Order: sequence, then C-alpha cells, then structure tokens
Amino acid sequence: MKRVFRWLLRITSVAVVLATLLVIAIYFLAARSLPDYDTTLTSAEVRAPVEIVRDTAAVPHIFGATDEDVFFGLGYAHAQDRLWQMVLMRRTAQGRLSEIFGERTLNVDRMMRQFDLYNLSIRATQVQTPEAMAVLKAYSAGVNARLNEINEKALGRGAPELFLFNADIAPWTPADSLAVLKMMAVQLSGHMQSEILRAQTALMISPERLADILPDVPGEGIAALPDYASLFPMGGFDPVQTAGNDLYDNPLSPFNAPDFAGASNAFVASPERSAAGGALLANDPHLGFTAPTIWYLARLELSSGGIIGGGIPGLPLILSGRSADLGWGVTSSYLDDQDLYIEEVNPEDPNEYRTEDGFEQFVSRPTIIKVKDAAPETYTLRWTRNGPVLPSEALKVNTITPRGHVAALSWTALTPDDTSFSAALAMMKSKTVRQAIAAAKDFVGPSQNLSLADANGAIGMKTIGAMPRRDAAHQSKGRMPSPGWISTNRWKGRMSYTIDNPEFVNPQGGIIGNTNNKMIDRAFPRHVSFEWGDTERVQRFERLMQARKVHTRDSFIEAQLDTVSVTARTLLPLIGADLWFTGEAAADGTRERLRQEALTLLANWNGEMNEHLPEPLIYAAWVRALQERLIRDELGPIANNYTHIEPLFIERVFRDVDGAAQWCDVRQSAEVETCTDMARLALDDALIWIGENYSGKLESLRWGDAHQATHDHPVLGNIAVLKYFVNIRQSTSGGDNTLQRGLTKGTNPDPFFNVHGAGYRGVYDFADPESSVFVTSTGQSGHFLSRHYDDLGARWRLGEYVPMSLDPELARAANLGITRIYPAAQ
Repeated sequence: MKRVFRWLLRITSVAVVLATLLVIAIYFLAARSLPDYDTTLTSAEVRAPVEIVRDTAAVPHIFGATDEDVFFGLGYAHAQDRLWQMVLMRRTAQGRLSEIFGERTLNVDRMMRQFDLYNLSIRATQVQTPEAMAVLKAYSAGVNARLNEINEKALGRGAPELFLFNADIAPWTPADSLAVLKMMAVQLSGHMQSEILRAQTALMISPERLADILPDVPGEGIAALPDYASLFPMGGFDPVQTAGNDLYDNPLSPFNAPDFAGASNAFVASPERSAAGGALLANDPHLGFTAPTIWYLARLELSSGGIIGGGIPGLPLILSGRSADLGWGVTSSYLDDQDLYIEEVNPEDPNEYRTEDGFEQFVSRPTIIKVKDAAPETYTLRWTRNGPVLPSEALKVNTITPRGHVAALSWTALTPDDTSFSAALAMMKSKTVRQAIAAAKDFVGPSQNLSLADANGAIGMKTIGAMPRRDAAHQSKGRMPSPGWISTNRWKGRMSYTIDNPEFVNPQGGIIGNTNNKMIDRAFPRHVSFEWGDTERVQRFERLMQARKVHTRDSFIEAQLDTVSVTARTLLPLIGADLWFTGEAAADGTRERLRQEALTLLANWNGEMNEHLPEPLIYAAWVRALQERLIRDELGPIANNYTHIEPLFIERVFRDVDGAAQWCDVRQSAEVETCTDMARLALDDALIWIGENYSGKLESLRWGDAHQATHDHPVLGNIAVLKYFVNIRQSTSGGDNTLQRGLTKGTNPDPFFNVHGAGYRGVYDFADPESSVFVTSTGQSGHFLSRHYDDLGARWRLGEYVPMSLDPELARAANLGITRIYPAAQ
C-alpha cells in the first residue's frame, strides 16, 4: 500500500510540475506579443522620424512630418494593440471565418460572400480621392511594419489568439480598411431584419393589431399598407417554422436583430446656451459590447492641426472627436437604406427570375469556402437587378418567401463606387460646421446623423449617407418585402443630399440633439424612415436640456450618465392602476403579500435605473412578463422574436387605443381576461422568476446583479478557465430606455445582461477645448495580459473620463513610452 501511495505521489508531483511548466510556457509565448511602447525601429515607408507618445491611458499621440507619416504611425499603433480584432474583421468581410473556426461560421461566410463586400471594397479603391488613397496606403504600410516586426523579432505571432487559431496573416491593404467601414454598415443596418419581422407578424394578425405590436412613431399618419399575403396571392408561407440559422446567436456574426442595429446619443449646445460661452458637443455611440471594445482612442497631429477622439482599429479615421476648430459626433440615423424584394423563379428554368421585362438569367458565380476540419464547400452566388439573393436560411427569410421564390436585397452599401472614406476624411479635416456638411456629401454608408460644433460658435446636425429614391406608388413603401418584378417597387436612384437629407444648423433654441428618435416628419417617399430607434430617451433629453438655461461640460456629462427611465414612469401608473392600494392585507409568505410588497416598492420609486436598487429589476421583470402574456397566444412562436418590450405597444393596450385592449384577452381561454388581470398575472410571473433566480427579500435585490455589462471576448469568452481572464463583467445602471443606455440581452438565460451600449463617450467644450474628455468601456489593448486591457473600464463604469488634450507636452509628461520610427537608410 505504501508503495502504491509513493507512486501516486510521484505521478501527481510530476503532473503538477508539467502543468506548471505548461502554464509558464503558455504565459511566456502569450507575453511575447505584448507591445513595447518604448522602442525604436526603422522603415523605408516614412519620410522623416515619427513619434508615437503613449500617455498614461495608453492613448497614442502621433507626430510626423507629413500626414502620411502620421497615418503610418496610426496603422502601427492599431496593429500593436488590436491585431487580432483587425484580422477578425477582415476575415468576416471576406467570408473566410470558417477557415479557422470550422462549420460554426459557415452561415456567416455564406452571407458575407453573397454580399460580396470585400470585392466591392477592392473596387472602391478606384474611386477614392488621391489624398484618401495616400492615407490608406500609408496606414497599410504602418500595419505591415508591425507585422514585419512580429516576424523578425518572433513576437508571439502578434496576439495570443493567433496561437489558438493559427492562420497566415496577409499584408494589410487599402481595401481592407474600406472593408472595415462596410462592416460597420452591416452592424448598423437593421431595416432588412425589420422587414422580415413585420412580414412574419403580418402573416399572423390583422393590420389593425399589427399597428399595435409594431407601432408607428407618433407624427404624421401613414397610409394603410396592404396585407403582406395579398402581395403574393400564390401563398406558400410558413411564418412560424423554426428551422434555419438566424445568424443572431453567433458571437462571430456581424448581423444583429433589429433592436441591436445601432443606437447613440448626441447633444449640442450653442454659445448662447453654454455657461462659458463656447459651443458644447457630447457623443456616445452605442454598439454591442465586446472585449476589447471596438473603440480605440488616438490623437493625430496632421498638417491641418491636431485631431483627437475615438476610431475603430483597421480604419484610419477619427469617427467621433475634435480638432482645435471643430467637434463632431455620430448617431445612427435609421435612414431606410435597405429594401427586400421577393423574386419569382422561372418554374421552367431555375436559373432565371421574373423581371418587368420578362424572365432573365440570374448573374451567378461559384465560390469556394474553405472549412477547417471539413471538406471545402462550393457555394453559388446569385444576383438579380435588385441585388444579391439571400441564402434561404439566413435570418429566417424563408418564413416570408412563397414557394418558388427567393429574396434579394437592395442596399446602398453594396455600391461599387463608394466614396464614404474620402468624404469622412475630408469632413474630419474641416474647420467649420458648414465645411464639414459640404465635405460629407459623398458619404454613402453607413448612414449617420453627423452632429457638429465649431470654435466660431456654430452648431449643426446633418444626416449623411445615400437616401434611396423610391416611387410614390411603391406597394409596401419599403416597410415589408415587395414583388421585385414590379417597376414601381424598385429604386430610382438617390435623393439629393443637399435638398433631401435632413439638416439643422444654428437653430433658434440653441440646442440640437439626437437619440435615434424621429427627427423629421415628411411624407413618403421623402420620409427618411418609418423605423426609428427611440421614442423614450428623447423625452428625457428634452427634459434635461430645458431644465437649464445654460449648459456646461459637466451638465452634458450628467446627461450622458442619466439613468431615469421615462418608460417606467409612464407605464407603471398604467399597468398598476388597479393593483395599487387595493385588496385586503395578506398574510406573510403568501403570493398576495409578495405582490403587495413589490407594488409598495414600485409606488415609492422615481424610475431611476440605479444598479443598487431593487425596483428596476422588479419593474423590468414585470413588463417583460406582461408583454409575453399579451402576445404569446396571438403570435405563437413568432413571439420569440420580440425580445424587448415595446413601450408604445403596452401603452396602446392599456389606454385601449383603437381597440388595442383586445390583446389582454387570451383567445384560447373561455374567460374574458381584462388588462388588470394580465397585469396581476404578469407581476406574479415576474416575482416567481425573481424567486427562482435570486435569493433574499425583495428589498435586498440589486439591479446591477442582473444588469451586468458583458464585455465578452467573442472567441475566447466561452472557453473554460480562460473566460475568467478575457471576459470583463461590470455591475451597471441604466436600461433599455435611459440616456445611459444599457440595452438588455432580452433572451434567457440572464435576459437583463447589459450587452449593448456606449462603448465610447466624449464631451467636447470649445470654451475650454483642453478640458474636453473621453473614455472607452474597456481599454486600449486587445491583449488580455496587458494592464491596458480593462483599465479604462473601471472609469467608464463609474462615469469617469480621461483628459482629451491636444497639448503635446501634457502627453509627454509621465508617458508610458515613446516609439520612434526612423526612415531606413536608402
């Protein structure tokens, strides 16, 4: 027995030693790719010395003799800190994820190949301005300088992920950067998904009830749309089928459900509304949270002056930031730049589809998708006059496509003559609001609301991006898929940027803002959009802006961080009207007593979605359960697509607008349920769910425990043990409809996880430009062993910022290191 014990002890000791050595070896290899911010190198691509000064937050301040040298430095810095992120975005655009991830990304690759975004990016290099091409080439050279350094110095392949997902890294090219911009268009566009959802729902309920669950934003009335099924009398729909990959659940997919298709806030004040007498601008773009965040802070010292702000690795632009003369920010415009078409396939020849001129051949070509650990897949790409044919299983488009038909997409981002990068670069170098608006004329997509303020005191906002010109006789007005062979449904070119794209400059009130709300009320086809991203946050914005005669940098920060839910303040009095202060006192431990306790808490709550309070969790669980009860028996499995509450829907139901209270009656029951019944039952549902998922009394609940910001690594975040090192989780305030927006996941498990919000915040004050501030939600580095992987996240969670200064001496003071790049000897 002793002998056996000795051998077991020896084996265990050897295993522990080997495991320790393995961990040390892995750490050593991973640590090799940590960037050295204090180094010197040479390159034949720079004309004069380039300096990259890293301030205390690891923000690179880049100085060079020419703009090209500065953008070379930016490319080098991006590749130092975010190489894996850049490689992953490029592969996504190319439709080449399956080469390293296998079959789990095949559906993503099929969709991306069908869009042909990468080839469109290659073609777009031919239409950029000479200045823009010089920038793209210099930036690419900077990225490649870092790749060469990694190879020459054996720097651990440049990122830890590249050990696990080994693949050759091709040199960076200008087309790669343009592809990153097109990838942003994919992430920020949601009209295609909205059309599918509206069509699915229209096949289940009447037009009157469709107007309840998918309500129009208040404003000018919209003419009734035709019943979706009437557009395709041949029938053959199966709206409730569940087969197929909808692309939403894959963390490597850039496609989002409509609720996640971009959002943002921007607030602008003129000097007359500023306490210090200079224009103010605040911006916080909202995107899905990841680790690292998609945002990257940088300062560029260009010939036109210094520029500082937030951009995206892979793209040589500052998307939200300031110079000494101009500040700019972006919010999703929700411009309707996508239309789905149902194309009839010739029953006699599957290679043809119907047009207004008769049957015509699809434009087709095969493509080969290489798949790790599996045979390559040959996939046929097809296009019609209206655009690419979608894979039938993608986004469950097959549920709204009649038999013998396919769906095709028209989308402004699919134009080969896309000059968006050149326009954005020119805008970034502008000196005034008017110059910036003029420079953005050739921006195609993704469409944004560009908010502006300049040092002269001018303020403005302009919707940038191509607006499709639709026929006034369009059958569905672009709100649902329409027959592609009918001429009046097809696009007729673009609208006029100067005349039709909304513009607001120096308004009388001195305040401009956008929360993705409906900002203009024009009749179709000059309507901009029928789908908007917000009806709630804008009400709080108006209240905060009107509460002060003048604003300051700090009042704008306060607005960015505001967590009061107008939605909660509106809905609770409606849904609880007949429940509060009614009924007899209930015995302790009974369901009635628990309900009374919850109602008492909510009665004394002001609607603030504070992470430390129990009321936000009770409220959120209640309205979620309520909407589920209202729509489940009407929509069946389609109800699964409604993952977030629609405040206007619940308000219509409880106010009985146009008979909307019908939703409260369960059709499949013999009784006639009232809205009070549904509210009471939903509250019980919510309290049962809370009891199953959280311990303790209601008073001890914390919203922040449920509303954790999930900055998860899209690849390593689900790997055992490793996920604890790469995922960043933070208790957060806010909610779906607060200015400090923390959009919840919406699906089980953990439906209230905060998955989509302000990955970047910036406030620019032209009364004292050097007091401007910014921050991101994680940190500058994408390397999980770096202390800059999550160092800004703690500040972001607490509502803190870092200085946004263009003073070079301030950047050099206590810097983390200076990278010097010298011209190579000729």
